[in-house]
Amino acid sequence: MLSSNDQKLEKLDSFYRPPVSKQRTSAEIISEARNALRTVRTQRPFTPREDQRKLFGPASSRSPENRPPSSFSLHASSFELSDSKPISGTRLRPLELKPKAPASPGTEDACLSFPKAPLDPAKIRKISGARARFYRAASQGMLLPERSLPATHSKTVEESSKPVSEGSSTARRDGTHLTASSATGQLKSPPLLTCDQGFQETTEQEVSLLSQLRRGGEPGKRRARASSCPSSSDLSRKETRAGECASPPSASRAASRASLQERETDIEVDEVFWKARIVPILHELENEEDIEEMCAACTQLHRTLEEARMLGKKFKRRTVLLKALYKLVDAGSDPLSLKLAKLILALKVSGKNLLNVCKLIFKISRSEKNDTLMQEDNILESLLEVLRAEELQSNTEAFLYCMGALKFISGSPGFLTEMVNKGAVEILAHLIKEMTEDTEKRGVCLPDSGHLLVQTTATLRNLVDSPLTRSKLLNIGAFPHLCTVMEQHADDKDICTNIARVFSKLTSYRDCCAALASYSRCYALFLSLLNKYQKNQDLVIRIVFILGNLTAKSNQARELFSRETGSVETLLALFQSFYHLKENSTKLPLSEARPQAEAEDVLVKLTRVLANIAIHPRIGPVLAANPRVVGLLLRTLESKSLGNCEELVINTTAAINNLSFYQVKSSVLQHRKLYVAELLLRLLVSNNMERILEAVRVFGNLSQDHDVCNFLMQKNVHKFMIALLEAKHQDICFSACGVLLNLTVDKEKRAILKEGGGIKKLVDCLRDFGPSDWQLACLVCKTLWNFSENITNASECFGEDVANTLLILLSTFLDEELALNGSFDQDLESYHRLHWETEFKPVAQQLLKRIQSHHSLLEPLPVPSF
Repeated sequence: MLSSNDQKLEKLDSFYRPPVSKQRTSAEIISEARNALRTVRTQRPFTPREDQRKLFGPASSRSPENRPPSSFSLHASSFELSDSKPISGTRLRPLELKPKAPASPGTEDACLSFPKAPLDPAKIRKISGARARFYRAASQGMLLPERSLPATHSKTVEESSKPVSEGSSTARRDGTHLTASSATGQLKSPPLLTCDQGFQETTEQEVSLLSQLRRGGEPGKRRARASSCPSSSDLSRKETRAGECASPPSASRAASRASLQERETDIEVDEVFWKARIVPILHELENEEDIEEMCAACTQLHRTLEEARMLGKKFKRRTVLLKALYKLVDAGSDPLSLKLAKLILALKVSGKNLLNVCKLIFKISRSEKNDTLMQEDNILESLLEVLRAEELQSNTEAFLYCMGALKFISGSPGFLTEMVNKGAVEILAHLIKEMTEDTEKRGVCLPDSGHLLVQTTATLRNLVDSPLTRSKLLNIGAFPHLCTVMEQHADDKDICTNIARVFSKLTSYRDCCAALASYSRCYALFLSLLNKYQKNQDLVIRIVFILGNLTAKSNQARELFSRETGSVETLLALFQSFYHLKENSTKLPLSEARPQAEAEDVLVKLTRVLANIAIHPRIGPVLAANPRVVGLLLRTLESKSLGNCEELVINTTAAINNLSFYQVKSSVLQHRKLYVAELLLRLLVSNNMERILEAVRVFGNLSQDHDVCNFLMQKNVHKFMIALLEAKHQDICFSACGVLLNLTVDKEKRAILKEGGGIKKLVDCLRDFGPSDWQLACLVCKTLWNFSENITNASECFGEDVANTLLILLSTFLDEELALNGSFDQDLESYHRLHWETEFKPVAQQLLKRIQSHHSLLEPLPVPSF
């Protein structure tokens, strides 16, 4: 009497079970995915590198007259000085000092300006510690240029009646100039560059002030000040004084006069620093002809201004400095222009000047040989600062060329990591979000924002090659914003193509794919774009590739995509269109074969999507019953023109395999199963192992049918399956064993395993792959169980050596400690244990009992001869 388990095994199921309505266990779900339903892989669409660096490449949908130029000329005259004026500070109250009337109209004093209050050494000591170090260096003789300059020609003036003396220096003040003498000798003054007169000699007033600075207080006690304009603390003190009604008016006026004297002192100090440190460098830049020396001087100028905190807009001589820098643009040297552009940006220009300097950097970045130069000068930081600090709405065109330069250098491997580390991803994501929100407010997409978005999305496309970029985009939730851009700019093919390229890269990774798949609005968006751009291969192939990635990794994606109205119809319409395009392109000469290859690539991606969505238990039977779906797949498989289209044939066979899994009456494949089997025979004689594997998988589904089994026997397919057991390829052995299992369900066909050493090859598969693949081991045991149904003697049934080997293997594999003692991680160990316990162990135990009960260790006696 057989036990219940024995009775179940006596009535052996076929290799592929049709879907049932009962609740399936985890093991059954995993086994089903391995056995029959399989996602399909394909390569990401290739994007050729553009030969020339332009804002808009040759494939752009924009006509030349409707897009900003990539080539232009820039000269010093392109810049304007109106923007170069420094920001005005708080309006100052007039001084209460009354000028003395001149003695007579004819005296020299008649042309003098109003006198200023004497310099107070206590006020000078309040200069900031950082600035004081520079000025202390000046007092030690380190601020003046090394080369000797023309001697100072001082103008003789009347001395004031109030001398200010301290130490070895004496300074006298009149209405116009300061004169100074030192015990160590007379200082020579460098020429001074002015806006109207160019270079002029420095008077002794500045030298005297330097002398006073030598006697200033400690740096830490001097007043911090970043520019010649009033500081915020000055303004707050002024407001506080205005609000203190109880303060005496005389005290308020005295404090105001002290504050004004402080600011005037700072201005005079700046003048001295300007003449002592800046003017010599400008003089060198104006007279130097060697480009390398000019670049070195420009670098020195930038460093000096930065150390003195004189960058930005709050600098009195900023207009003079910018005018001198603009003139140097005409030198036409890329290294010099790059240093000039970096310095001009540091001076915070705006308007037309900001646009021109961004154009200047863009022009330099168009040459790939300048990438190293730009990296050495760290121009990246300046470009990112423009995007970070400037206002988008008033500087859209400047942003355009700034982003164009970033796009070029982002394609260089040397810049990729640096850009990501310096926050380029966050800046681009914020810019995209700002533009989408602005479009929502306005209700219309501005053309300039469209041009800028092309550059922004192209730059992001280059940056997503970095793993750190992908994690950042996930953290800031950038995917919905990118989809919103596609929605708002659906008519702009360039923007949609760039974002599609971004998603095609990102969805190749599981975490990014899951993030996009969870955004339910993306499916309707992708379908609308497919319908809108049906004839645009560049965009269609990438969107279909994205859908293939989503449906390959997520059953939720398959469900959401199928719910969209017209989803399958859109795929079929595209399939039909590109199939005809491929057929027509085959008639073209070889020189025009590119459309054929592109059309084939689209078909590969479309077939992949159909194969992936067929995995869903609700969608699969519907597709299997759709004559148009099955007809297109079979037409592709039978077409003689597809003989060399390996990937398309493989994907088509995989789609047919997934559809053939559903054994429903309405299935078109079930009605045409013999024709499908005949088509698949051609794949078995292929020299491509992937084709063979896909065909064998389909035979595993179709061989559940009695007529198909007879067809396979007539065509000797069983011999081919036995030969495949020697392939030493785990998946091929698994699929071939599945076909043999279904063939041995029929008692009349079990003898086929004796042909070609089938039994021994099955045992070899069990030995080679059992410990790493318990599903394959289970199939081998089931096949041997079918074959040994009428066993009377194990040695006669299997052969003596094979029977002994089976006893050893089964006993070993059924020992839990030995069978599951593999070096796997926790997840993989759980997976192996699950299949060992639920699939292999029940069948192997019964097979072992059967062999043991019909096997004797005693050798039979020889038959005597009479």
